[in-house]
Amino acid sequence: MEHIDEINRNNIFLNDNTANPAPLGLCAFGMTTLLLSLHNAGFTGLSSPIIAMAILYGGIAQVCVGFMEWKKKNSFGMLTFGSFGFFWITFAAILILPALSLAKAPTPVELAAFLAIWGVFAFGLFICTLAMHRLLQITLAAVVLLVVFLVAANLTGSALILTIGGVTGLVAGGLALYMGMGQVIN
Repeated sequence: MEHIDEINRNNIFLNDNTANPAPLGLCAFGMTTLLLSLHNAGFTGLSSPIIAMAILYGGIAQVCVGFMEWKKKNSFGMLTFGSFGFFWITFAAILILPALSLAKAPTPVELAAFLAIWGVFAFGLFICTLAMHRLLQITLAAVVLLVVFLVAANLTGSALILTIGGVTGLVAGGLALYMGMGQVIN
């Protein structure tokens, strides 16, 4: 009995009573997606607020959330937030490197290939959500559609498809922000 009491006492210190990191990740993804989607929909230019948001909030904050999800033993959260965090950092680098004359700007086909790979990844995450709650499924489906529109816009040069992608991104970003805020409110 003494041995069981010792195990129970030690388990008290193993319990994770830290806050849920998912709202930060969802808000970071949602707000960064909203900001870039405003550009894709034709409302704003591609300027420093988007790049800064991609690096710092969409990027670094989500990578941190990925590590926090790992600590909580949430593989889906770790993979999703960590990967999308690095997506945003990579996206910013794609914009910054040519501006610094450190690399050539991507061609539309190269950018489409980059986005298509992320689309495959997002589709895999969508498949994972089929065992999760409906709003997460709808959000990931919107992300997949967003990427499809962005790939198509890059391959065709169509401003209309880019605008549709921007509107789809506003939906996806809005849903992610809604889930993040909802988790904090609830």
